[in-house]
Amino acid sequence: MAVRQDNLWELFLSPIVRSFIDEEKLAKFYHSIDWEKESDRFRQPNLIYPHYYKSQNFHGIEGGGGYLNPGASVTYDPITQYAIPPNETWVRQALIDAIGGQPRTILDLGCGTGSTTLILKQAFPQAQVTGLDLSPYMLFMADYKAKGAGLDIEWRHGLAEATSLPQASFDLVTASLLFHETPPSISEAILKECFRLLVPGGQVIILDGNQKTIRYAEWLTNIFEEPYLKDYAAGSVDAWMGSAGFEAVRTEDVWMVHQITRGIKPLPVQKSHTTNTLEEDMNELENPAFAY
Repeated sequence: MAVRQDNLWELFLSPIVRSFIDEEKLAKFYHSIDWEKESDRFRQPNLIYPHYYKSQNFHGIEGGGGYLNPGASVTYDPITQYAIPPNETWVRQALIDAIGGQPRTILDLGCGTGSTTLILKQAFPQAQVTGLDLSPYMLFMADYKAKGAGLDIEWRHGLAEATSLPQASFDLVTASLLFHETPPSISEAILKECFRLLVPGGQVIILDGNQKTIRYAEWLTNIFEEPYLKDYAAGSVDAWMGSAGFEAVRTEDVWMVHQITRGIKPLPVQKSHTTNTLEEDMNELENPAFAY
């Protein structure tokens, strides 16, 4: 895969990280897979990749979309473990710790190679867990990892902002490190889709870079090629959630570098019988939906 050579990652940090990675082992695995055949198991042939995704390079990987390159799916995990301070496992576990209750149906949007999705299934083994991503190559890697861990997870190829999944079908929807890789308008659309997908009382949890920190550390945008990072930092996940209809929205810092934002889809408003007119009371008695 072609990689740009003019960002700080390639100039300075990549040689250090690569010294910890067994590149020969990765190359052997990469060449052992029929990527088109394997990705076809997940690929939705009618899916149209959005311009914001296919027209950009991510993390210096050229070729349009970055993640539409099978090599990216092989190198993502080995590099990410060093690229998410202070520790990738701790950061992803912080999302799990923010979950309230025992969700029975979980959707992980922009799941990539399934790192957070697998942790969700391990934390809630009785739950039905689904991971969705735009890259069929990433989905293959996610499935490969899940099978290796003995975890039953459903993988879907699709857009986070237009999943085509049934309304009110999930107790919990999550997204890890997704919003900084989408334009703010798409992040807002994703949250509206989360609202549609959640049952009343369901929760959405977004893990991503700390917007306040990134605003005052522009040098971070030069480490990796992140075309939407500055626009993400200038926005507010809290405001986007409120606009989508979520309540009890709360953002917490995670080691100052990351943040977790949680929101709840409100329960339906219960009408008080004391304020009903006689006609309204009669209508309710005749409607089975208001049986008590």
